[in-house]
Amino acid sequence: MSNAKTIKKAVLPVAGLGTRFLPATKAIPKEMLPIVDTPLVEFAVREAIEAGIEEIIFVTSHTKRSIEDHFDRNLELELKLSSSNKESYLDKVNLNEYEGIKFSFVRQRDQRGLGDAISQVSHLILPDEYFAILLADDLFDGNPGVTSQLMDAFKLHGKSIIAVNEVSEEETKKYGVISGELSGNLTSIEEIVEKPQSNPPSNLAVTGRYLLSGEIMEELKTLEPGFGNEIQLTDAIAKMLQKGEMLGLKYDALKFDCGSKEGFVQANIHFAKKQYIIS
Repeated sequence: MSNAKTIKKAVLPVAGLGTRFLPATKAIPKEMLPIVDTPLVEFAVREAIEAGIEEIIFVTSHTKRSIEDHFDRNLELELKLSSSNKESYLDKVNLNEYEGIKFSFVRQRDQRGLGDAISQVSHLILPDEYFAILLADDLFDGNPGVTSQLMDAFKLHGKSIIAVNEVSEEETKKYGVISGELSGNLTSIEEIVEKPQSNPPSNLAVTGRYLLSGEIMEELKTLEPGFGNEIQLTDAIAKMLQKGEMLGLKYDALKFDCGSKEGFVQANIHFAKKQYIIS
């Protein structure tokens, strides 16, 4: 068994413009749109905390203040609920699971890709420190959560590890795609390509959960723009592969792509049925 260090920090990039959800996202961050009654971003935060994360670092922008407000106390609302005999609602606005959790916010001034977003927090991640990345757009329903599944594998192997899932060949052009042979639910990643438009290396697509070494920050500093003229995290991971082994974990959970309207609606239907037993 590896003597892997404990992972206590998670980075949530939430600075995107949410253009696919206009006009709703003109004034409301996409990450604050509700799945039934819970903001999308809260699912990722809960998943991280379930996995043992103690510090959530948001990469945000000046238009996303409501995310900061959401994870802060609202004493006026709490007092109003208490004085109106609505104590049952208090847990929804002052969740006990956030006790002891540190929330940090770093602004990304220009939208230059996921790799650039992650590089904004390089001053908060040590080179020898492993950290988690959760993309709120990818919503999972699993028990345990996907980040917990990655943590369990990390404790055994002590290496950077990425959540992957099998997709159809037609869908591979929408994702980062790895090559490697699965042994059970794990694979040693041989190659990773961002959104291959033809000849994908496999049908194993990268999803929005990563456990990475802080060394990746050095790769991001010197990275040239890649697909879409953006700084791609996938390209930095490809450079890291040249220095050591990374693993892919085929997770056990339902996934909803809430960056698309179709996935967002599917997630709302799924969780509405789950919470309220709607037939």
